[in-house]
Amino acid sequence: MAYFAAAVTRGSAGWAAAELDLNGASDIEEVAERLRDIDPDADISLLFVEADDTYLAILRLDAGEDLRIFGSDSAFAEESRLGALLVGDLKAPAMEFDDVLTGGGATVSTTGSDQPATDPDADPVGDADLLTDLGVPAPRLLVLCAHEGMLPADVTAEVCQAIGCGDEVEELREA
Repeated sequence: MAYFAAAVTRGSAGWAAAELDLNGASDIEEVAERLRDIDPDADISLLFVEADDTYLAILRLDAGEDLRIFGSDSAFAEESRLGALLVGDLKAPAMEFDDVLTGGGATVSTTGSDQPATDPDADPVGDADLLTDLGVPAPRLLVLCAHEGMLPADVTAEVCQAIGCGDEVEELREA
């Protein structure tokens, strides 16, 4: 399975981005350790893993501790070893995905209409609130991930733009 893994860290000098090699990682703790090694002094470390233009996983460490993980679709764990490594142990997000899409929760539309076109088969897992304090609340993240036609790279770009590291990730992608 082809993947792109962008590690984004925020320290005293602002945001920085670097590509992270996940080949050979044996468990999620090893992935977290590789993320820590990018900038051991970072206040916030994020890892965006895009796989086969289908799946997105986001990992977060605060001051190198308290690993939080979100996956755009639980099927990622069944499709690949990398997916099983990143999201295999995750449960459904705290927020009910159907509530977000049907109006039971706060919806955020990327199309400008009240109800975005969504992928009915998406089954996000993990901590959908992991970016809320950075300006991307769980409903927005869930809608972005379920928006039909939105690739993981599009979601990463929109999230990174919202949190202030869009240019760094775009430069990394173009390198």
